[in-house]
Amino acid sequence: MRKITATAGSALFLVIAPGAVAGLVPWWLTRWQTGAAFPVPTRITGAVLTAAGAAALLAAFAQFAIQGRGTPAPPLPTEQLVVRGLYRYVRNPMYLAVLAVITGQALLLSRPVLLGYATMAGAAFIAFVYGYEQPTLARRYGAQYEAYRRAVPGWWPRLPPARKNPRP
Repeated sequence: MRKITATAGSALFLVIAPGAVAGLVPWWLTRWQTGAAFPVPTRITGAVLTAAGAAALLAAFAQFAIQGRGTPAPPLPTEQLVVRGLYRYVRNPMYLAVLAVITGQALLLSRPVLLGYATMAGAAFIAFVYGYEQPTLARRYGAQYEAYRRAVPGWWPRLPPARKNPRP
């Protein structure tokens, strides 16, 4: 897949999937109305978490298009296993970034309903990763994915990154 096609496909998927999960549903739940105000430091933390999550999400999507020459969408997978950028630290940065955005919105807007929603979204992400994504990646990339899985944690980022990341 050409980089321009991969970039366009990734951008479209970004709007559709994370856009719905971290944008449309939180808006639907809150209409962006604030609740009983959380303390200012909590709301500032929420703003920082939302911005950091959004930045991480964009970086992870870019890595799919640039390094992987594909998209995160299952019908248009990457040609190469993505192991650089945030993927050196954790195998699931996109899911973690979406959860950071939702949690940040909950704190920023003082809306606990979004914390419940983030918990449900996280459970759905975990089920998808273990039930579909990991088996699919193992079939597609074989030993390379298994080496990556052993070297890089799935959900809790390792700092510093793994020293011997498998390269595609």
